[in-house]
Amino acid sequence: MSEARRVPPEVDFAATRLGRLGHGTRFAPHRHRQGQLLYPSAGVLATTTELGTWVAPADRLTWTPPGFAHSHRAYGETEIRVLKVPRELCGSLPTQPTVFTVTPLVREALIVLTADRSFRPGARDRLLLVVLDELTENPEQLVYLPEPRDDRLRAATAILHADPASTATLAELGRAVGASERTLSRQFHAELGMSFHQWRTLLRVQHALVHLLDGHPVTGTAVLCGWSNPTSFIEAFTAIVGQTPGRYQSDLRRAAPWSRATFVAGFRHQLSG
Repeated sequence: MSEARRVPPEVDFAATRLGRLGHGTRFAPHRHRQGQLLYPSAGVLATTTELGTWVAPADRLTWTPPGFAHSHRAYGETEIRVLKVPRELCGSLPTQPTVFTVTPLVREALIVLTADRSFRPGARDRLLLVVLDELTENPEQLVYLPEPRDDRLRAATAILHADPASTATLAELGRAVGASERTLSRQFHAELGMSFHQWRTLLRVQHALVHLLDGHPVTGTAVLCGWSNPTSFIEAFTAIVGQTPGRYQSDLRRAAPWSRATFVAGFRHQLSG
């Protein structure tokens, strides 16, 4: 395969989009000339790059910088609002994909900016700047799962990707991939910036988001994702997502009905590259 074909295509889109994605919808790796803010007001949206996967539960906001190769996958029926950020306004935002909390002000501004309406001269740009100012003040959400480059570490994490509920210890994973426990532990910290326990917890929480979306009860989700008791699961989930799994699931049930708006013609084709 030539180098040109290995580079994900660069696609563009109109200033605003509003629509919905069916469960399991995937968009192939691609890039954008501008920055992109994706707001799933229902469902779960995963953004994957060579660095790892960022997961945006409902009512979070995913940021992707200009030129950053990425792909998407929707879990559950996902209503999504897409907002373009001109390259010249991206300097205040992170240089890699990020998931932000959504304040009431940001939420209302996003709804207005992605609505089918006209603006007075300069009004839309001023409102977009308000959103960007709010995001620079907001904490990033730790729902990012980094992926390793080392072959043995990739093999070890692949085992856990295949079975997040696995109780395999780091020593057992090491024997399976031909590395010592100390070596893998050191690689988790050096490559991924976290311990084995922290990485596996993040992996399990990402899977828990999907199980809760599918309607599994909190206790059942804890078991499916490898926690020995619901209390430990609730504590871990709350620390990462910012709310208890029960509250998160209740918010999903109260999510507003689907908007009547559909995707602008060509949206899916453009994002699929």
